[in-house]
Amino acid sequence: MATYKKSVGMWGAHDLAGGDPKLLLDLARQADAAGIDQLNFTDHVIMSENTGVYPFGDFPVPPQYPWFEPLVLMSMIAGATSRVRVATGVLIAPLRPAALLAKMAATLDVLSGGRLDLGIGTGWQREEYDACGLPFEGRLERLDDQVRAMRTLWRDAPATFHSETVNINQLYSLPMPVQEGGVPLWYGISPTPENARRIAELGDGWVPIQSRPAFISEGSSLIRHAFEEAGRDPDTLRVRAVAPPALNEQGEPDLDRIEEVIEPLLEAGATHIEFLPYMYVRSADDFPHFFERVAAL
Repeated sequence: MATYKKSVGMWGAHDLAGGDPKLLLDLARQADAAGIDQLNFTDHVIMSENTGVYPFGDFPVPPQYPWFEPLVLMSMIAGATSRVRVATGVLIAPLRPAALLAKMAATLDVLSGGRLDLGIGTGWQREEYDACGLPFEGRLERLDDQVRAMRTLWRDAPATFHSETVNINQLYSLPMPVQEGGVPLWYGISPTPENARRIAELGDGWVPIQSRPAFISEGSSLIRHAFEEAGRDPDTLRVRAVAPPALNEQGEPDLDRIEEVIEPLLEAGATHIEFLPYMYVRSADDFPHFFERVAAL
């Protein structure tokens, strides 16, 4: 089996402690000690009752469900750990002003010792944009402006960048990220030819919305080709795929059969596999075994 990085999606883990977020800190320490490579956190700034427009099936929770702001949460996680990387999957980046997000990400990267991976996307909920005073239309182009501005701020001091939605003229944003080239950006967007070129120009990785190996393979190939056309080494592309549930003969989740669902993802081009604890964990006491089993794969 090819080598790969192990990521754990932390969404909903605190539900096993009655919603107490302190459990997330305990779990982060366990994951860090076990050798997990990355912890992944999700984002919603605000939530409407109009979840029926969610484009990827039934929305998993009611609108009253609490969503912790991931950059704030990850600062606590980074402070409680020493080696595991912290990541978003994905942050609805255009809801934050470019200069503010650049500063928050750079600060977290510095304080964590260069352990931040920033997964970014545009979201699906118009109400979030309305609540933040931003147009829903043109959000992908706004993301382009934002990323180009952030990369400028992470490179230049003073920095100058002008676009339709961002204007920075001879301004300073320090500290800069400690990671060479700035914070790695993983795009959670559809693998169209245009988006492949976007990732090749501005990004470092791709977060597929589907776990089907054929979908990941087609998207990875498209983006790798765009990397080549942009003069970049396609082997540097990072792809984080969510492992589908591994089931036994009775159709029940079985962590001991997880390798059976990993191999097709690696063959399709995944470099990182994200494991979702809620498929296998029924109480907080189950997490140590879960982390050790995943780390040992």
